[in-house]
Amino acid sequence: MATVQFFNQFPCKTRVQCPSNSKPLSKPPSSLVPMSALTRRPSFSPGEFAVSRSDFRVRVIDAEDELDPETSEGGGSALLMAEEAIESVEETEVLKRSLVDSLYGTDRGLSASSETRAEIGDLITQLESKNPTPAPTDALFLLNGKWILAYTSFVGLFPLLSRGIVPLVKVDEISQTIDSDNFTVENSVLFAGPLATTSISTNAKFEIRSPKRVQIKFEEGVIGTPQLTDSIEIPEYVEFLGQKIDLTPIRGLLTSVQDTATSVARTISSQPPLKFSLPGDSAQSWLLTTYLDKDIRISRGDGGSVFVLIKEGSPLLNP
Repeated sequence: MATVQFFNQFPCKTRVQCPSNSKPLSKPPSSLVPMSALTRRPSFSPGEFAVSRSDFRVRVIDAEDELDPETSEGGGSALLMAEEAIESVEETEVLKRSLVDSLYGTDRGLSASSETRAEIGDLITQLESKNPTPAPTDALFLLNGKWILAYTSFVGLFPLLSRGIVPLVKVDEISQTIDSDNFTVENSVLFAGPLATTSISTNAKFEIRSPKRVQIKFEEGVIGTPQLTDSIEIPEYVEFLGQKIDLTPIRGLLTSVQDTATSVARTISSQPPLKFSLPGDSAQSWLLTTYLDKDIRISRGDGGSVFVLIKEGSPLLNP
């Protein structure tokens, strides 16, 4: 219909020449209609527009062929791109699971062997090459939330992770909480012991410096209020400076402490946390995010160290 409307915009004249005394011919002689006129394209004169039916061609196709991406123009390449995208996502998911599996038993990297470190480093590099978020600072909604440290090569954390420094006390969790609305970062270390749990954290502000890099300025440290447990769990032994100390002889003595600990817990837990300032010279750092999705974040620090963090609530935290 659009074609008809288009041609109706031009003036058309129909020329019919018939002798006044002529009679209708039942079969017009060939001299009146030359055969060349049937195949010759129409001629145009100023102010006139003539169209012959031989100038129009109709292409009839089957409806199924039109919908088939293999036969339609560009459909094959689109299908190939979709298949490649699905394959890439599947490969990324396999790499993520392989990385998490390789972290098992490494105590966040503290007890990882050189072979395991090399394997982890290779998996990290492969994941970074498939980063689905090339500009993490433009996707703050993904950065937002609490991230649990699963692995690091930062040797500065190894003394903290070592179980032999403080008897009966272990690092239960290391996390980083990002508030993208207020541009704040909280790094927190949760300690757990037989009598209580407590935390030490640092509060910081961050500024976006590039699509992948943020500058961090620490403002204060916080020592959380100890939360005493209602029941005391005494292990059979503890390790201190490489030596095993048997705690069986004092188990009976510690039983009477349980009732006292319960009453003291209510008093201590009501106290506010202790805050302290951080020196300005050493209170700045930067962080480069090299991989980011809804489950895993890989970052590299200014000293070349690498951090692998898993989002709180991710199924990857429960292998």
